[in-house]
Amino acid sequence: MARMRKGRPVHGWVIVDKPAGIGSTDVVNKVKWAFQAQKAGHAGTLDPDATGVLAVALGEATKCVPVIADALKCYRFRVAFGAATASDDAAGAVLETSDARPSDDEIRAALAGFRGEIMQVPPQVSAVKVDGERAYDLAREGVAMDLAARPLWVESLELIARPDEDHAELEMVCGKGGYVRAVARDLGRVLGCLGHVSWLRREWSGPFEAGQGVTMAQIEELARTPEIDRLLAPLELGLADLPELKATPEGAVRLKNGNPGQVLGHIPYGDEAWASFDGTALALGRYMGGELHPSRVFNL
Repeated sequence: MARMRKGRPVHGWVIVDKPAGIGSTDVVNKVKWAFQAQKAGHAGTLDPDATGVLAVALGEATKCVPVIADALKCYRFRVAFGAATASDDAAGAVLETSDARPSDDEIRAALAGFRGEIMQVPPQVSAVKVDGERAYDLAREGVAMDLAARPLWVESLELIARPDEDHAELEMVCGKGGYVRAVARDLGRVLGCLGHVSWLRREWSGPFEAGQGVTMAQIEELARTPEIDRLLAPLELGLADLPELKATPEGAVRLKNGNPGQVLGHIPYGDEAWASFDGTALALGRYMGGELHPSRVFNL
């Protein structure tokens, strides 16, 4: 006999505007507890000192997490010039300093080399696994690692403001796996002045925006009460950037059973999409010849 899951079968998204000083896993655990949810996950880690949108998936919405993880994300951040740190942000020990400071034109010129398909070496303090262990755990033990560069798509990277000669505010839109701290570190190296992130905010992630976000205070205030479901966004919101195809009645039955089902509409062959019936998401998968071939089926 299958084990019964503890908690409520609640499905959807809690779009949190994460404050500084708390880790992403701690946010997920708090949300799961507050909703008494059976299952929870998140779509894209934020550093403890970072703020902004952290989309927490509950129940069947966890099946959409890969979609959000692969989506473009927008970060606004401040680079502090003149120092390299062990963690590439203000929390790390200073390793090296420089008196050099770049001009606005020098910054704009250097940013061109960080757009498009680039190779990026993750920070020493990161969640990358090295021989089965997290890099941040090894870094805390004083282990210096030679981390391999990874490809990253940077859609845009612009200078937004220059508060003073020691700082620059940038906005970056990038794909999966981007480390803003690595951009600050590498930009400082290219400019010959060194640099690290002094603050960081994720403005949006796929279809989720920080402006939609709820606060941890709101979650705590309504925790474990019937009113907390007011903070829940529908599962379908996490699929908003993908095409929606309407299933036929017969197709809906087949899709619910995990089989390819007939859908109405037309998109390029092999494209990812989701199918709905009577406004409810049924499945996520690939469109092939009038049918959706499901990779994930939603049990709503």
